Amino acid sequence: MSEVRLSVEPRTEFGKGAARRTRRAGKIPAVLYGHGSDPRHFALPAIEFARVVRENGTNAVITLDLEGSSELALTKTIVVHPLKNYIEHVDLLVVKRGEKVTVDVPVAVTGTAAPGTLVAQDLDTIQVEVEALHIPDQFEVSVEGIEAGTQITAGQVTLPAGAELVTDPEALVVAVNEMPRGDAADEAGAETAEEAPAEAAE
Repeated sequence: MSEVRLSVEPRTEFGKGAARRTRRAGKIPAVLYGHGSDPRHFALPAIEFARVVRENGTNAVITLDLEGSSELALTKTIVVHPLKNYIEHVDLLVVKRGEKVTVDVPVAVTGTAAPGTLVAQDLDTIQVEVEALHIPDQFEVSVEGIEAGTQITAGQVTLPAGAELVTDPEALVVAVNEMPRGDAADEAGAETAEEAPAEAAE
């Protein structure tokens, strides 16, 4: 995960009205807290922050330039409007270089399991403790060629060096199940129909 910088502005007005004015100005209300310091309120540039999250994920680590000083911060919570899909608010946590943080990292299932199987993903994220500047974007779990009856637990997911698993190692991440007989027959029929040459029109 790459480190990025954002210039931010302090906020002195609070409440729903002030938050709406901040968003109309193309900024996002945000709070920075942690390491025993008082919470600091500021405004993030909306377009730039959205790009950071898109490129670095929801665990992005940002160097904030605020009033002549800089602070390293981990994106902790992003509140998105449920209908209009814009970012309403962001919470950030002060971190120090070399410090370990506990984060939820997305799990991406890759590959194609054996024919006649269904892949069920039970966990979308795995929680780990990792150095703040080395948070992985995601964990990949391959099901390529895996037969029905196979289960992959959190403890079987490969972690990068220095990362420690926080999620229960026995927690089920992915299960490869046998496809129900009716569904398997339908799938086989569809494949046969696709492979059969089209008959010439009479």
